[in-house]
Amino acid sequence: MYNLRLIKTIITTGLVTSLLTACTIIPNQAPEPSSSLSQKQSLTHAYDYVLLNKQRQQINLTQAIKQLKEADIIFIGEYHGNHASHLLEMQVFSALHQRNANIILSMEMFNRDQQDSLNDYLDGAIGEAYLVKETPAWNNYVASYRPLVEFAKSHFIPVIAANASADIVRCIGRQGTAYIDKLDSTEKQQIAKQPFAKIPDYKVKFYDFLEKVRQLPEERKERSYLAQITRDNTMAESIYQAWLDHPEHKIVHLNGTFHSENHLGTVAALKRLNPKLNIQVVTPVQVEQFETIEKLNLEQKKHDEFIYLVKPQPEQYIDAGYKKKARKQMFEKSEQATCK
Repeated sequence: MYNLRLIKTIITTGLVTSLLTACTIIPNQAPEPSSSLSQKQSLTHAYDYVLLNKQRQQINLTQAIKQLKEADIIFIGEYHGNHASHLLEMQVFSALHQRNANIILSMEMFNRDQQDSLNDYLDGAIGEAYLVKETPAWNNYVASYRPLVEFAKSHFIPVIAANASADIVRCIGRQGTAYIDKLDSTEKQQIAKQPFAKIPDYKVKFYDFLEKVRQLPEERKERSYLAQITRDNTMAESIYQAWLDHPEHKIVHLNGTFHSENHLGTVAALKRLNPKLNIQVVTPVQVEQFETIEKLNLEQKKHDEFIYLVKPQPEQYIDAGYKKKARKQMFEKSEQATCK
């Protein structure tokens, strides 16, 4: 699936190294580690972020890369559509590549059943319009993920479509575990071999999240959770298989922060597959205003190696009636799709 691209990577390593020396973007050096931060100075626009290490001291990107380059697997959590998240992802990935060309990009944003189309795009067999419309890519692909995929394409870096098939996940959300028995052998390859493997402490977190967004009966909650862990277990398996195939390569995986923060979700599922992996997690935190790091509530991210502070995204809904209408349309569209 992506071996050809790995061969090309080896052939072009010398050229890539010289090119990256000239073009890698590294932000301005941050001050020495400090516990005092100014909202006005640090987060003035949507692309700004502030990096904190495990001790919650402010650091710069160069300092973070020095630690991240020792990891086997790096998870970068994001808020989908957040400009600062996507800027940090691009900067971290290109900086790691500059130091070691043996690197693989793994993405929640593409599903296993889309891998062939993604490979075709990386190999120049199809254009971007086809990738976006026919694969299909996420709605914010061009604004958010194009830079990463184009970087991978131009440097012959494999990209893993790590997520579970969206259609299968949706139907598990409707029918629960019984839906697996309806899948043929090809369809079963689009999800993890153990899609419902337990992830400690994750269910409580997911149920708390559901309570905030939508009231559901217990049976619906359980099916929704089964759909969620199908995604997490599938992404973990996809990442692990890539590492088994190419253990000399570093893997950078991008996902919504819920899947990785506090080493839960996909991270915990991956640890179950191999507890010895050196996994490091970079997690975003949205902040309105802050004076000192000590005042930030970071307890729920205590296990993550790095935190990056970003400005909050705009409120999607102010009018409660419009919010209800939009949510209803979204769920109705999902429920109209057919399952076996």
